[in-house]
Formats: sequence, structure tokens, C-alpha cells
Amino acid sequence: MKTEIDPRNLIGRKAFDRNGNKIGTIDEVYLDDATGVAEWAAIRTGLFSRDAFVPLEPSELVEGALWVPFERALIKDAPDFGVGRHLSPEQELQLYHHYGLDVAAPPPPPDRDFGRLAGSDGA
Repeated sequence: MKTEIDPRNLIGRKAFDRNGNKIGTIDEVYLDDATGVAEWAAIRTGLFSRDAFVPLEPSELVEGALWVPFERALIKDAPDFGVGRHLSPEQELQLYHHYGLDVAAPPPPPDRDFGRLAGSDGA
């Protein structure tokens, strides 16, 4: 997220789409397992609706509300994984693809020199 804020302070805030349409209210914030950084917000999209996951990066906190740079329809169509549970890496990948966000590939394993190849002269 572009504006640093304590993730606990996001709960209960209103969320709006790129056009200023109200999406709903933030119910939960999900942290990255490795870094502890706030990565996703679950937004209650209506009284009897489900929660929709939105990425906190590249969203912005403006005047106490979360502004998500996507259309409301795209947000409402995000994969539904339920709230209150851990998001698996596969679920996060599905969400990133849904929003058209690039996900960096994991770094390749380090090259290791295990010695000389059989039959080679190491002189």
C-alpha cells in the first residue's frame, strides 16, 4: 500500500473503486506470511454479500478510506475463498491473476559447484 498504516486501523474503513463507487467496508486484513506486511483486504460488499479480496498494493488510503484502482465489477467477481482462513500461495496467485497484477517468479535455486565432472581432467 502506498500509504503506511497499521493494518488493524483499516478494519471498518470504507472502500471505493477507481471511479469513486463504494465497494463496501473492510472486514479483515491479511498479512504476508514471510514479511508480515499487509497484503490483502477482505471487503464486505453488501449486507448479505460475501467478502471480496482486494490487493493493498497498489491501493491508497485517502482521507480515511481505501481507494482500490479497479472497477467495482472486477472486485465483486474476485475468487471467493471465504474469510477468517489463511490464504494459500495458490489462492493468492489466483487473486493476483484476477486483478492482472504481475507476480515475480521465485528466484532460481543457487548454482552450486559440486566438483569436477567424471572423466574431465582437472589439471
